[in-house]
Amino acid sequence: MKKSAWGMVDAFFDKYNLVDHHIKSYNDFVNHRIQDIIDIAEPITLEQGAYSVQTGKLEIKPPFTKEADGSKSHIFPTEARLRNLTYSAHMYLEMALSKGEEQQDFEKVYIGELPLMLKSDICHLSNLNEQELMAKGEDPQDPGGYFIVNGSERAIVTMEEIAPNKIILERIGEIEDRRARAIVTSIKSGFRARISLEYRKPRKTGVFLRISFPYVPGEIPLVVLLRALGLSTDEEIITHISDDFNYQMIVADDIQVSDPALKIEAEEMEELTKEERREYLTKSAIKYIGNRVAKGMTEEYRIRRAEDVIDRYLLPHMGIESENRAEKATYLAEMTEMLLQVISETREPHDKDHYTNKRLRVSGDLMEDLFRVAFTSLTRDMSYQLERSLARGKEPSVKQAVRSDVLTENIKHAIATGNWVGGRAGVSQLLDRTSYMGTLSHMRRVVSPLSRSQPHFEARDLHPTQFGKICPNETPEGPNCGLVKNLALMAKISEGSDPEEIENIIKKMGVLN
Repeated sequence: MKKSAWGMVDAFFDKYNLVDHHIKSYNDFVNHRIQDIIDIAEPITLEQGAYSVQTGKLEIKPPFTKEADGSKSHIFPTEARLRNLTYSAHMYLEMALSKGEEQQDFEKVYIGELPLMLKSDICHLSNLNEQELMAKGEDPQDPGGYFIVNGSERAIVTMEEIAPNKIILERIGEIEDRRARAIVTSIKSGFRARISLEYRKPRKTGVFLRISFPYVPGEIPLVVLLRALGLSTDEEIITHISDDFNYQMIVADDIQVSDPALKIEAEEMEELTKEERREYLTKSAIKYIGNRVAKGMTEEYRIRRAEDVIDRYLLPHMGIESENRAEKATYLAEMTEMLLQVISETREPHDKDHYTNKRLRVSGDLMEDLFRVAFTSLTRDMSYQLERSLARGKEPSVKQAVRSDVLTENIKHAIATGNWVGGRAGVSQLLDRTSYMGTLSHMRRVVSPLSRSQPHFEARDLHPTQFGKICPNETPEGPNCGLVKNLALMAKISEGSDPEEIENIIKKMGVLN
């Protein structure tokens, strides 16, 4: 039995590397995600002369260095370490400048350098055998999975976070307080929107269910938002939320209290047809939200701004078009019923420390965030350079407008200092070379975003769902205890899958939409 167990371990490590999760994630980032970011980026358009810039395919060339005499030569990691250079690939993007209808041909433009992960697909070391690695001055046992920036080796540590696009229910205070909250962190192409729906007893006569989401100051009654999303009549709101009579009564009370805020005139309502009544109620709700997001502006602007905020910042992962409002209303109704079930104790709140409710963000995910912000900076700088050359009366040129150091410095600085986008620090760290085991341990580290100075007793505890995923012994002593963890030796992180593929499989199983 012992023999077969060791045979299994050997078979596992014959197929998988200890830092596979970093390398595979980085390969996915380079091969697919960078192109996706470029494809969905805001197009560059200029006010003057009706110019615009089209982008095409990206080409990434393996690392080389330019010497003082102008010659180019391939550079290997050992040389980068010794000469304090950055081991990076070179990016060329197809761009074309168009004026009105006429478009110029695509030309390859050098846009900057991308720090390269050792042993990834584009790395010179990726397919070398033991002898070849030794000839290049590399240790054949070195796992790779880190970067070389300005000569120093830096590793990106895996970040742990609450699962995005998933409803998390939590109780506030004791059961007798009858207070609970449902939270969704909705993520759409790098933008994070935190939607929080709270149930609490009002102090006097007020609203039980209140919701908050980005760009809307404070909280607004849930009923108002559902009306703005198209569930305009009382009956629609109540039946969408629940079939349970007790929950329906809570929502009905909320409707009675919320409606005076919308300044709905009863006499006006009676004169309208059913369809006109629906439109009237929806418009009143949108006006209410407009008064919050654009106070003191003209009515037309307030309505337009309110609709824009609802479409773009409320549950963006479900879509940012006005057609998605009905789906968003159904999602919020479902969320409300789950929250009411927690209040009535028919459903248990979620355990935030359960590993089902966690996700690990590895190198590829973190580099994607970084590249998206860096590429936005590059397009803004390009726009500025083109405007400047037009103002000087010169013929605009894409090659001259691209300053390659904008993208290069943004990415390099973040990896060199560990200060990431979104204000996070310590995302990349100096690779631990105290011992070989220390290096492997550092490459498999998992860091929690929680503050080190607060107790967070439950977050620091060993949770039963970590069995087989997180090492039960390897964690530092002191303030980081339980917040800095390490992956178990035979734990493998999946890279994620295509959502459309999964959706098709679910539909084939006969699940109703």
